[in-house]
Amino acid sequence: MDKIREIIELIKFNILAFIDELKFVFVDDARYELLLNGFLNTLKITAGALVVGILIGIVIAAIRSSYDKNKESMKLRGGLGYRILSVLNAVCKLYLTVIRGTPVVVQLMISYFVIFVASQDGVPVAIFAFGINSGAYVAEIFRAGIMSIDNGQFEAGRSLGFNYFQTMRYIIIPQMFKAVLPTLCNEFIALLKETSVAGYVGVMDITKAGNVIAGRTFEYFIPLFTVALVYLVMVMILSSLVGKLERRLRKSER
Repeated sequence: MDKIREIIELIKFNILAFIDELKFVFVDDARYELLLNGFLNTLKITAGALVVGILIGIVIAAIRSSYDKNKESMKLRGGLGYRILSVLNAVCKLYLTVIRGTPVVVQLMISYFVIFVASQDGVPVAIFAFGINSGAYVAEIFRAGIMSIDNGQFEAGRSLGFNYFQTMRYIIIPQMFKAVLPTLCNEFIALLKETSVAGYVGVMDITKAGNVIAGRTFEYFIPLFTVALVYLVMVMILSSLVGKLERRLRKSER
């Protein structure tokens, strides 16, 4: 009995010590507010970058898929339209090569220290940088989705009297979104984790907040593991939603 009592007392002592350590790390000097603000900034950057990436992705995917599907017929006809589309396609390919071939943290630092050197707020700059980076990957996701749609859908749109852009808007893009939505959600998860480097330009995201708390308290275990746990919970929630979305899409196809 004495041995059991000693074990219980030891467990109670360790629990109370851990609670005191949590209080010292997060409650004292209201350091938990750093985590809350960092969490909100992480969500802002991720959501804003996703919107920017989707807009860029739609434009680039439309240009590149239009060129791939129509280059033979447009080349035979020639004219200004073919030249303009060829130039736009070349610009898009250059953008994809540069963005996908350089690290996102370097792009972030160039955006903050070179392009927006006068900016006082790093959050919009981070949204811009991560949005530009995400747009390159979203564009290829969308392009693959458009190219996977049967050419008969384009012909059906033309038979209804739609021009090419109306066919893309009303027939192709809605089907493309349904096909690539699970992959797009996975890109959103990857983007969420990539924003952890936003602290390189002074943005107080959740990773930076954890580092700041660790530096002030000289306690690294609790702040950094808390940050990791927050990311893990967010990714698990998003992964669960993606799984439910995929199951619903499979049911709707039956």
